[in-house]
Amino acid sequence: MNVAEEPPRTVFMIGKTVSHYHILGKLGQGGMGVVYRAEDTKLMRQVALKFLSPELVRNPEAVDLFVQEARAASALDHPNICTIHEIEEADEGQIFIAMACYEGETLKQRLASGPLSVETALDIAMQVGDGLREAHRRGIVHRDINSLNIMITDSGRAKIMDFGVAKLAGTPGTSGPKTMVGTVAYVSPEQVGYEEVDHRTDIWSLGVVLYEMLSGKLPFNADYEQALVYSILNEEPKPLAEFRPDVPEALQQVVSRALEKDREKRYQDVEEFLHDLGVSSAVGAVLSERRHSIVVLPFEDISPGRDNEYFSDGLTEELINDLSMVRSLRVISRTSAMKLKGTTKDSKTIGKELNAQYLLEGSVRKSGDSLRINAQLIDAANDVTVWADKYSGGLQDVFSMQEKVSRAIVDALKLRLTPEETKGILERPIDNAYAYECYLKANQEVVRMTEDALERALTYLRNGLEVVGENALLYAGMAYAYWQYVNIGARQEDYVEKAEEYVGKAFELDPSSPKGHLILGLIYQAVRGDQQQSVRHFKRVLAVEPNNPDALAWLTIGYSVVGRTAEALPLGERLVKIEPLASRAFSALSEVYYYGGEFEEACEVMKRALDLDPLNPARQLWYAYTLVYSGRRQEGVAQVEEAARRAPGHFYVKLGLLLQYALKGDRATVAEVVTPDLVETAKRDPQYSNWIGAFYAALGDTENSLDWLENSVSRGFTNYPFMSKHDPLLANVRGEPRFAELMERVKVLWEQFEA
Repeated sequence: MNVAEEPPRTVFMIGKTVSHYHILGKLGQGGMGVVYRAEDTKLMRQVALKFLSPELVRNPEAVDLFVQEARAASALDHPNICTIHEIEEADEGQIFIAMACYEGETLKQRLASGPLSVETALDIAMQVGDGLREAHRRGIVHRDINSLNIMITDSGRAKIMDFGVAKLAGTPGTSGPKTMVGTVAYVSPEQVGYEEVDHRTDIWSLGVVLYEMLSGKLPFNADYEQALVYSILNEEPKPLAEFRPDVPEALQQVVSRALEKDREKRYQDVEEFLHDLGVSSAVGAVLSERRHSIVVLPFEDISPGRDNEYFSDGLTEELINDLSMVRSLRVISRTSAMKLKGTTKDSKTIGKELNAQYLLEGSVRKSGDSLRINAQLIDAANDVTVWADKYSGGLQDVFSMQEKVSRAIVDALKLRLTPEETKGILERPIDNAYAYECYLKANQEVVRMTEDALERALTYLRNGLEVVGENALLYAGMAYAYWQYVNIGARQEDYVEKAEEYVGKAFELDPSSPKGHLILGLIYQAVRGDQQQSVRHFKRVLAVEPNNPDALAWLTIGYSVVGRTAEALPLGERLVKIEPLASRAFSALSEVYYYGGEFEEACEVMKRALDLDPLNPARQLWYAYTLVYSGRRQEGVAQVEEAARRAPGHFYVKLGLLLQYALKGDRATVAEVVTPDLVETAKRDPQYSNWIGAFYAALGDTENSLDWLENSVSRGFTNYPFMSKHDPLLANVRGEPRFAELMERVKVLWEQFEA
């Protein structure tokens, strides 16, 4: 193929009708043929018709092979691959392909104005890689990936064009016994050598395209074909840094490996290439994280009386739970999703704020036992609907509708599920519509966190049990409601036992019950003082539901309390990715830094938590602590004083006042704040006990300090590095023999803890 060869001469066809296509105008012309815009008179839609050049269709056997391959390519259903509608033969033996018509420009046209930003180049490369991954999975190799064969739509979507055409061009009999397949500047060494090619040749070509996007130049270039072939076989391209100093070294290495002349040293599959592309820079990491991510927006209640919000919210939560079981998909948590109820933000803004590629939105209309669900999946970055459907039936059909929506999302995103993930989506923990309604209504009451609401929740759950008999999910719901009583400080001892009783009932029916293990993890962590058991139960939750935000949050805190920062940090980082609008996610991550002795980082992250929930006394207290521990005592005290004005008498405010008066050395006021009810609550909790021990140490009250510190250790606070080295308030007691003995015990417990 001559680099400077002229495009084939074509017949002027504008205004003509070919088959059922009326040709409207010319879109472009190249070595493979001419492309026209046309109207499909049957389906009344605009399409692109590509008429292959006469040179390509002279060999009937080659044409047959091309048609087979093009038909295989037409079965590729992927957002980054141009949709092929059909292949037909027109008059005079002309072959044309009818394709989807996109508004936009080719990547070659885009590059005419210069190189792209690193972010844009990575985004396009990842999109093209996604499309190639699907093609390779189906056994289809493109063979001619180049900037002319990549269309960038007006919405920013990259589309791979011309599957199968390159192979036709390289078939013997078209233009010689041995014809190079592909566009010379982009072909791989094996293509130059007329060797059999496989999917790795597409990886080479994509590496060339990425180099071109970043530098604005081709890695191999020459005026004549022979010189260009020599360069591809023997020379190395100039480093990208010579053109773009802002290209990270790791990204340069990715491009270099994609352009390895020995294909055994090249990336062996697109998945590996995409992975390295994602971790090659901060921008790449963000884009890679975004690729398979979704937020399920609260479904709208459009029932006649607008009185079924519990049902629409419940469906939203169940879809989040279903999709969260897919490990390859990052699903924004319910906590963050529900903050978007009634939002007027557009899809692009939501996607950018949450770093989510896709949005699922919909509505629920419930009238008596009649149910209708509408849902649509939107590509947030491009504001394009990827999939939409509606489902109608009776209330008893809600489970199958929910499964269909979840499965449709998985299919639309081209995700491959493990058998366990498939089972999780199809599982029906309550196969009775009325009992399911009771469960949803109970969930709505539990989150209100008042005694009246919790009593209503228990009533709903009992009604559900009366209908279906014993049920693991309903029993776990009962246990959770009783636990919430304990959580708000009501009827603590009796209801801890009640929670444990109903967890036991749930486990008899389902030993793997995630909610059951979550509740036991909370009880062991906050009441029983057994952090080892607590961690085991939270890990059992994550084994079934890998993105369960509650288990992630509490396991992050649990590991922090026992000084396992290395295990806690990735969990905390994962949590803020799926709960980007949840204050508790940033608070949990802040605790990792705090208990790891990185107080400035803890302060920075805790400020984000407080910004999300500025009226929360717990968040304000934590922020005050991180300020004090970062050396900004005056600012920390100011936070305590502001919290005291907002919520006088609150438990967390009392802890803040203890810190304030301890720093002032005011023993008399500290004694007034340490009331019997505060002592009763704080002694149950390892963190509260540790804090009060540190306050007494700062005050110079060694005996009280050590009493509280010993209690915190007995409740499971075994963070040896924090107590022995990091906590600045313990400086006054570190020389005490009793403290040294305590640290000997803590060190053993810290070292023996099974993470």
